[in-house]
Amino acid sequence: MPPIVQPGQVAVGIQLPVQAQSHYFVEPWELEAGPAELAAVAVAADRAGFFYVAVCDHVAIPRSRAAGMGTIWYDPVATLSWLAAQTTHTRLLTSVYNLLYRSALVAAKSFATLDLLSAGRVIIGVGAGHLEEEFEAVGVTFAGRGSRLDAALGQLDEALSEEWVNEVAVAPRPIQRPRPPIWIGGSAPPAVRRAARLADGWLPQGTPREQMPALLELYRTTRGDRSGDIGAITEWLYVGTPTWDVDRGCTSGSADRIAAALRRWTELGVNHLQVRFPSRSAEELCAQVSEFGRDVLPLLS
Repeated sequence: MPPIVQPGQVAVGIQLPVQAQSHYFVEPWELEAGPAELAAVAVAADRAGFFYVAVCDHVAIPRSRAAGMGTIWYDPVATLSWLAAQTTHTRLLTSVYNLLYRSALVAAKSFATLDLLSAGRVIIGVGAGHLEEEFEAVGVTFAGRGSRLDAALGQLDEALSEEWVNEVAVAPRPIQRPRPPIWIGGSAPPAVRRAARLADGWLPQGTPREQMPALLELYRTTRGDRSGDIGAITEWLYVGTPTWDVDRGCTSGSADRIAAALRRWTELGVNHLQVRFPSRSAEELCAQVSEFGRDVLPLLS
């Protein structure tokens, strides 16, 4: 499939708050928040011209990892289906969905239905997963997951592209043709090669900028050309000057300064950026999203 980010465009998305409450990245206010705050940020991103809103995926957090990862992870397809009814333009991305926890036909049914209900706004971000105990909890073998994911991606592609698969029909059909785009998440070389071979784009998971050139070269060499949608998760951003201690490295200041920092990513060949903003409340995060869309986004494309 051709890239969904148009030539010359820099698409911007955001991982939504509240839906996943890992203690590695959750803001304190999210711990007391719920659907209303989640929807407010998604609607703000939709109105601000963000290319996508994203949610991530875990099914069952092991007790041994709960202190760090938390236990609240809303189901991604159910969450995006609910948000589809409250937004109009922004695409709906899973960043990322563990395909191995579900059969490819079941996943195809879910995403095709979501694509129909959202008028063709789905992007399917897929990853191989990393928690062995979670694989065990859902009854899936952890070893050999890479080769099994390769096979499952082929099955997902077929079921989304063709109504009939091995004499069974998967319907309703998605709006997007031949199917919704598939991006592979991950930063290790096997994930990069998988994205190049089997998907429409690559979604790095927090890869530092200095590591991107080598991985981009691997992606392009494996793919054999320079096509595909290539993303990045940026540094923390704050539009304006924060009046509080954001307690992390953060690029802040004028729209010109933030746009210049983001262009360091696009100069590498990245065409979609997942941005993130420190915040003390849903209201502050919505304000940052709105100001970014108004002042920074027009400077990027």
